[in-house]
Amino acid sequence: FLCVLQYPFDHVPYCLKRSLIFPFLIRGGKPMPLYTFALAFMFCGYNGYLQSRYLSQFAVYADDWVTDPRFLVGFCLWLIGMLVNIHSDHILRNLRRPGETGYKIPRGGLFEYVTAANYFGEVMEWCGYGLASWSLQGGAFALFSACILFTRAQQHHQVHWAFANRVHNHADVQRRTRSENHRLHINVIIGCTGV
Repeated sequence: FLCVLQYPFDHVPYCLKRSLIFPFLIRGGKPMPLYTFALAFMFCGYNGYLQSRYLSQFAVYADDWVTDPRFLVGFCLWLIGMLVNIHSDHILRNLRRPGETGYKIPRGGLFEYVTAANYFGEVMEWCGYGLASWSLQGGAFALFSACILFTRAQQHHQVHWAFANRVHNHADVQRRTRSENHRLHINVIIGCTGV
């Protein structure tokens, strides 16, 4: 019963936050094409309708479903995923100071362990929802979300590595240049003193 009540009230604010509010909170982000925005908005609306329709019209749960281990574990997974997602979004929103541009690698929270902690939290949320709803629809949404977000996380990981390697190579060049300048400086001093 809680799943039936939870999903429409959770998914609608989530989609509104993700599609209408979050993009305006990002500082220094890149513009998104209207076509991509429209497709994402349509997907969220259609998926929300299908999930809500199933839970409110067709799903049948036992009276004690909210005490079933599948529901309890799923709910806990969903809650932890939501908290990870909210915290990760906070970290991402605060990567840059006002007016600052350029690529930044996020630090803190689960970003210390995974490249795309926000996607990890979202996958946790929807896997928890799929488990708590114990439905083919919820499981399919969790699976498709995981597949889509996994490919996006891989892309982020490649960009992070490329950026980190550029920064590392730049720092290495600076270090070698400083070292060579230091050696040159020492050689000049030694040459001037006649040692």
